[in-house]
Amino acid sequence: MKRSITLRLSAMFAAVSLVVFTLTGAGLFFLMQGLLFNELRETLDTRARIASLIVAHAPDVQKWAFVQEKLRDLSPADSPMHYYVEGPDPRFRFGTPIVGKVTGDVGPNHLLVRPQGCEYDIITSTYTIPASGDRPEVKLVVGSDCLRTEGMLRRFGLALGALIALSTVAVALLSRAVTRFGLAPLRRLTREAAQLSPSNRRQRLHADALPEELHELATSFNGALERLDKAYERLESFNADVAHELRTPVSILIGQTQVALTRDRSVEQLQQTLQSNLEEFERLRVIVNDMLFLSRSDRGERATDLTEVSLRGEIERMLEFLEMPLEEAQLRVEVQGDARAWVNTSLIGRAVSNLFVNAIQHSPPGTLLQATVAPQDGHVEIAVSNPGEPLDPFVREHIFDRFYRIQEARSNSHENHGLGLSIVKAVAEMHGGTVFVRSAGGINTFGFSVAVESAGAFVVPAAGIVNQGRAGVPLHVSP
Repeated sequence: MKRSITLRLSAMFAAVSLVVFTLTGAGLFFLMQGLLFNELRETLDTRARIASLIVAHAPDVQKWAFVQEKLRDLSPADSPMHYYVEGPDPRFRFGTPIVGKVTGDVGPNHLLVRPQGCEYDIITSTYTIPASGDRPEVKLVVGSDCLRTEGMLRRFGLALGALIALSTVAVALLSRAVTRFGLAPLRRLTREAAQLSPSNRRQRLHADALPEELHELATSFNGALERLDKAYERLESFNADVAHELRTPVSILIGQTQVALTRDRSVEQLQQTLQSNLEEFERLRVIVNDMLFLSRSDRGERATDLTEVSLRGEIERMLEFLEMPLEEAQLRVEVQGDARAWVNTSLIGRAVSNLFVNAIQHSPPGTLLQATVAPQDGHVEIAVSNPGEPLDPFVREHIFDRFYRIQEARSNSHENHGLGLSIVKAVAEMHGGTVFVRSAGGINTFGFSVAVESAGAFVVPAAGIVNQGRAGVPLHVSP
């Protein structure tokens, strides 16, 4: 069941109002009760002082008759006042004792007594009158029934309760109207969001006229739409590039196969055709494997099977496999610096290999390639530098995108399908690092970083030794 924010806010406002009104009403009720009983006590004390003076001025039996007459005058049948005088001498007594259950006290020397069978309390006050003449010491009890006071309090409480209930209902209704008015921008925002369509990915929510709270929400939502739009654009571009890359080898395979089937071929010619097809299949396999690897990286997969290794050692090991391409390109390599880190050696080797392949493809013969290992705060940077034309900012921004090539014509598509540097970026992200490219002074530097895991990275001094590879490619190792 869907819950309405309007109803929830209205109910919350009503509940808060009920609590506030109830506390206020309770305070008013107890204040009224205190005032009424205080007035009742003052009236009782005044009557008690008068009765005390009358009793005190009656020292003998003759004057006690006068006291009885005066006390009867003070407490007629319809009066709420009660007088009772108790003493050891029966001649000096008056009235009927007030008998009942004590229900509380309302001040010093004031008790509330509930007589049996009575529906209201009687407030009493007791005074001791010293002996005088023939009259011994007596106790004067003055009482006043609380029927009128309790009736007023009961009516006041009922009126207050009804007023609280009506006020709470009124607050609930008004808060519903106010809440609906306050949530009007949210309803407009909801209608705008409902009108968003995949056919118009540029459509955004109008956040300028919204309140501050909704403005932040709409801005965040627009930011999410912007990111989704860019992701769709990258996906569309990626799909187009994949189709282009796969179309070329598939077209070659179809064409060669059709030519082979048009007329009889010798075994040698068929073998040549199959060899050419095998090369295209190998190219397709590489593209598919690279795409699968990048897909795992996009799902947030992190590198596993980490081993603490010397990154310099991994670079030198990879250079042994690249001796032939380096020799054919007439390039020399110099390695500088070292650090140890916890990495997946297979992935790091693949990334380093792609950096060197990129440098080989874009370096003139007879130049020097430089590989650098540089520890940073919590990371280690691995970079490969080569001479080349300066790269403009747009190229540097997109150089690690998938299928991106500096050459628009894709003239080298047979040698490079545009995923090498994208794989470098994926390997870096799987190791908690990033990629970077720098271009200055005729030197282009491509590299990536890896986060140092539990072992930490530390610089290892390197000796300045020149090591000859198996094919005679000089690997300059500098500190």
